[in-house]
Amino acid sequence: MRDPYTVLGVPRSVTEKDLKSAYRKLAKAHHPDQNKDDPKAQAKFAEISSAYDFLTNVDKRAAYDRGEIDADGSPKFAGFGGGRGRPGAGGAGAQGFSAEDILKEFMSGFGGQPPRGGRAPGGGAGWDPFTGAGASDGFAQGGRQAGFRGDDVNATASVTLEDAHKGGSVPLRMPTGKVLNVKLPDKVEDGQQIRLKGQGMPSPAGGEPGDAIVTVKFARHKQFRRDGADLRVDVPVTLYEAVLGGKIRVPTLDGSVELSIPAGVDTTKAMRLKGKGLHAGGDLYATIRIVLPKGNSDPDLESLMRFWRDQKPYNVRD
Repeated sequence: MRDPYTVLGVPRSVTEKDLKSAYRKLAKAHHPDQNKDDPKAQAKFAEISSAYDFLTNVDKRAAYDRGEIDADGSPKFAGFGGGRGRPGAGGAGAQGFSAEDILKEFMSGFGGQPPRGGRAPGGGAGWDPFTGAGASDGFAQGGRQAGFRGDDVNATASVTLEDAHKGGSVPLRMPTGKVLNVKLPDKVEDGQQIRLKGQGMPSPAGGEPGDAIVTVKFARHKQFRRDGADLRVDVPVTLYEAVLGGKIRVPTLDGSVELSIPAGVDTTKAMRLKGKGLHAGGDLYATIRIVLPKGNSDPDLESLMRFWRDQKPYNVRD
């Protein structure tokens, strides 16, 4: 990953509040749903999210600022040779090699093969520099104990508006094949990421497993349309309900509620139900839709409408 400060466009002295503000601004601008014609939007959004996760981890940010780890969380070492173990000295020590680079450099001194007829430095045969397999000396055993951390895995959890509103847990099958119950944060937002520690890929060298990074994606709802925390819904009414008024049932995320509509309701304006939106922080806007009787034409209704057209015409398209 690139320098996380550069990715988010913030200085190293950035506060937690400003960091969060910068992330939200970038995440909104580069969210894949807002950039469906941009094939690079998904990668950009993932990079922004990874940078934010990295900098909001207090320990990782401190270690990165001290130069102890790189932007991928891998440790930096001074290396071997001309640097004599001092950071900033000439040779390999100035390059900030990762642990894998150091092991590769160590093996390159033997032509890429274990020395002395295929035996490890301590006498073990078939030595694997990344797992320590086949080695019996203290160096290899110590490397196995330290190990490398497993890779993080990414997954997307499709969450209904009802689950997002009420909270709780949702089942999710991970790329590893494991099924997890993911606990949703309070007032979870679309695009929000959840880190599940230790639920990523296992370490190939006996170290700690990686984490699972779960991105919440709100599923399309068959009734509600979301506008931030507000919800919009179409409510069908009969012709006589629209003319005479009455009480109708309107769906909400907490169950249906009763709504009184006035006689001659204005169907060009939505009726507002305060506090009935997502997380109770938004409102619900009900748009009245007049539905005529199904089936064959009704002679009585047609006669009434002809009378109305001829005797009481009115214009609705000015």
